[in-house]
Amino acid sequence: MQVPALYSPYAPALHPQHARINQRTAQWAMQHRIGSPPLRSALIDSDIGTFAARILPTGREDVAQFLADFVLWLFGVDDGHCEDGTLGSRPGALAAELSRLLRVAQNPETPMPGALAGGLRDLARRFTTLGGTPAQKARWVDSLREYYLSVVWEAEYRSSGTFPTLPDYTLMRLYDGATSVVLPLLELGYDDELHPDERDDRQVRAVAEMAFFVICWDNDLLSYDKESRSGQWVLNVITVLQHQLGCSREQALDLAVEQRDRVLHLFSRATATLRCGARPALRRYLDSLAAFIRSAQDWGVTSTRYGAGSVRFTPRLERPSLEPLDIPVITWWWDLVDELDLGEPAALHRLTPCTA
Repeated sequence: MQVPALYSPYAPALHPQHARINQRTAQWAMQHRIGSPPLRSALIDSDIGTFAARILPTGREDVAQFLADFVLWLFGVDDGHCEDGTLGSRPGALAAELSRLLRVAQNPETPMPGALAGGLRDLARRFTTLGGTPAQKARWVDSLREYYLSVVWEAEYRSSGTFPTLPDYTLMRLYDGATSVVLPLLELGYDDELHPDERDDRQVRAVAEMAFFVICWDNDLLSYDKESRSGQWVLNVITVLQHQLGCSREQALDLAVEQRDRVLHLFSRATATLRCGARPALRRYLDSLAAFIRSAQDWGVTSTRYGAGSVRFTPRLERPSLEPLDIPVITWWWDLVDELDLGEPAALHRLTPCTA
């Protein structure tokens, strides 16, 4: 499946110490024995340290290092437990295992054996030594809970070989991509801590969710070919659209690209407006959300994990539109069009069943 050039209005950026960060993450994976030897080797070869270095290109090196180690650990959970492991199709057993891990994040003193528990114990302690406040640590743990809950939901579909509706898939994907767990580190990476009234402001929360959507839709587009060749059940926006709308694979691709284009266009307009008059910490946070989007794109096409090196990005959007998507769980994002005076809202862009 040929993915077209994807709209991306943000320039690539990279922390100057990216090579050192990547090397240390490989050492950390070996030290904590994350995943089986083949999985560990694949994760080390995936250039995860460079991904983290792109998210915080001008941030603290020690926080970028923490983020790289944490992302590798997350893939150890996702690949080792949720997708390729025996727990991935047993939602009850998976929920139990993830609940035990959550307790380690809350209280590192919790006795739990295993490499993933040991790695998370190290991360939980380092979060505090990096200067993370109790409130930031609590948000980090809460976002892990969101991630765990969503992958258990995914496991239910995997166990039955069925597919969610597009609204349910959208809601699940906002969290099972482990995107919200990065947010506290966007603050910490620049020695910031947003006031709750800023971070939890409805408009700021909306643009954060838009970033999650774009990152996860892009990930689905870039990973589809590799996943589909596995011959296994694949949960991806392409397969969800095919099942819901009766689309061909190519028609589903066009729809998914249009969806992420609309959300990214809204994100870029909204964040540009929100930056005006914002405190420096909030401006850095909004800029970091944009860097997060671009870093996922660049890593997606350069990492050996997805084999999507032929995909390109373009700063030009052929058909910019502020029409909302008819996905009820996210339609409220387009309230920002009026609230921030971004333009005239239009009727819902409704998806209709595809024809051959």
